Amino acid sequence: MSSLTLASHNISIGDGHPMTVMAGMNVLENRDLAMRIGEHLKGVCERLGLPYVFKASFDKANRSSITSYRGPGLEEGLKILSEVKAAFDVPVITDYHTEDQAEPVAEVAEIIQVPAFLCRQTDLVVAGAKAVKARDGWLHVKKAQFLAPWDCKNIISKVGEVTGPKNPTILCERGASFGYNNLVVDMLGIQAMKDLGVPVTIDATHAVQLPGADPRTAGGSTGGRREGVAIIAKSAIAAGADGVFLEFHPDPDKALCDGPSCLPLESAEPLLRTLKTIHETVNG
Repeated sequence: MSSLTLASHNISIGDGHPMTVMAGMNVLENRDLAMRIGEHLKGVCERLGLPYVFKASFDKANRSSITSYRGPGLEEGLKILSEVKAAFDVPVITDYHTEDQAEPVAEVAEIIQVPAFLCRQTDLVVAGAKAVKARDGWLHVKKAQFLAPWDCKNIISKVGEVTGPKNPTILCERGASFGYNNLVVDMLGIQAMKDLGVPVTIDATHAVQLPGADPRTAGGSTGGRREGVAIIAKSAIAAGADGVFLEFHPDPDKALCDGPSCLPLESAEPLLRTLKTIHETVNG
């Protein structure tokens, strides 16, 4: 049995608990849009009886082009996240990219996230582990596109060296590189990561990315297959994932980042209702 509890909001994730929803927008565009998306998703999750965490990035440091939109930055981004958190009484999750960001990010976000490409960076992982330990938060670690599921044991071990037996790690599946400009999700990897003794989520929106293959920019940005998000999310929950990580936008084609991979905001309720049913069926 593997589960974690976020005491500040009485939310639990893992074996024996409802499916956790980490959802919001890819990157913060402005305060009003963040509020609109957060309010809508909070309402959906309340109606469905699902624990909800608002997600958004303040900076997208890994971009195909130097001219790609990155976000409002640390100071303004954390301010917006704080306002969403206060307005809707929900925990928030956002990623950090450097060791010195771990502390200020953890001051605002109950769950801080290690980006996939950085999950083997020992100093970054340790800084995050220290920051969440001090605040009884969670560390959400994206599994790298080049990493085998079972090799995530080393990440969990690094965190445990800092936190002791109360390990706050959640692993997140987001696809593995398969040839060029493509990702695939190995559903057997969900259970392989759960067997390491931690909760597991599925990032279904990033899993449909086509890195460096957006025809709109001749490869200057990441493409995606939006129609595959629901397929991957449903498959992963059926395979045992404890939570979903999803991105929405009122007009995905106008999103400033990764539009081809995010879903229309109005699709949230029917998709989450289906995922809840699958989760409850699989978990009895």
